[in-house]
Amino acid sequence: MRKYLLLAIIPLMIWACKSEDDNGSVPTVTGAVLNIINYDIIEGTDDKFLNVRVGFKEAVSNTTVLTYELVDGTAVADEDYEAIAPTQLVFNEGESNKDIRITIIGDLLFEETETFQVRLFSTAGSFDENSTTITILDDDTSIEDLVIPGGETSPTSYPGMELIWSDEFQGESLNEDDWTFEIGNGCPNLCGWGNNELEFYQRDNITFRDNDYLIIEARPEQVGSNQYTSSRIITRDKVEFKYGRVDIRAVLPEGRGIWPALWMLGANINEIGWPACGEIDIMELIGSDPSTVHGTFHYGNSFAEHTFEGSANNLTNGEKFRDQFHIFSLIWEEDHVQVLRDNQLVHEIRPENTEPQNYPFNEDFFFIFNVAVGGNWPGAPTSTTPFPQHMIVDYIRVFQ
Repeated sequence: MRKYLLLAIIPLMIWACKSEDDNGSVPTVTGAVLNIINYDIIEGTDDKFLNVRVGFKEAVSNTTVLTYELVDGTAVADEDYEAIAPTQLVFNEGESNKDIRITIIGDLLFEETETFQVRLFSTAGSFDENSTTITILDDDTSIEDLVIPGGETSPTSYPGMELIWSDEFQGESLNEDDWTFEIGNGCPNLCGWGNNELEFYQRDNITFRDNDYLIIEARPEQVGSNQYTSSRIITRDKVEFKYGRVDIRAVLPEGRGIWPALWMLGANINEIGWPACGEIDIMELIGSDPSTVHGTFHYGNSFAEHTFEGSANNLTNGEKFRDQFHIFSLIWEEDHVQVLRDNQLVHEIRPENTEPQNYPFNEDFFFIFNVAVGGNWPGAPTSTTPFPQHMIVDYIRVFQ
């Protein structure tokens, strides 16, 4: 845990109630008077301690018991702060203040400013009940604050071809006539999705911006035994095709353990299995190398004969794929497939390249978009991995 930082402390004195008697005079206050201080604290990414001073405006003249408990507001126990059972503090003669230690739970999820209270009271009724307010100031980035950059674009038409399908990701929700959410961690049949990935895929990690962009967010969030969440969407049984040109305009995330992919699988995977069905990785990026993308083809008559081949493609001058949009493309003909980045050839494959294995790339395929966390290739995130991470997709277009 980090050293704790206590921010703006705002004193607020709360006095015992006073009332005038019939003659208009104010009687003497004889009970103890609570000294209330409200606290603001920045949440942070790691848990931190907050020392809250509670007690009385003046030293007590005899033994006094103060009881405190933490009370949910918009901040919730064991999500935003660690719960504490009601606790008694004994003030001996001459004492006025004591400190209680509260753990503020850090995370990397955007939340609004939240509050909870420390309720102070006497079970003997020796002083008036009151409370102090703790305000947790969130320091994470809202999806609404995510900057949508510029970058490369692609044509809306090509000579001799027509647009047969596209998704411009306009609206506020995924078009489930074309896409399906894959939910979970792959268990029980394919735990870790076959790659020892660490995320749990769920619907909530997809959002839409400006009526024009799909955003997949990977974030540290506990779901069951998984410590991270993200989203994975597929077009299987809904949008499948062979041959033509595909253009996908996207901004990619970064960070050790982050693994975004725009890829395809053979539609006959349920009949003949993987890798016999074939796999086309139009784009994969390992977050620890944010200036490099990979184009890869997987094939093999059986799992034991799995073979893959591909190439890397690099940006220059320190540029990263998170800085701007780039175009990731597929040009697909019978017996010849190419993957490209901004019209630069990344890798290509023909039947002679797969021998003696079968060539699976003359059959129907479907799309998969996902951002994995962890896995055999990228490894696990570390304490330096920034979260949340986002893959932004502007559109996908298929021409034939």
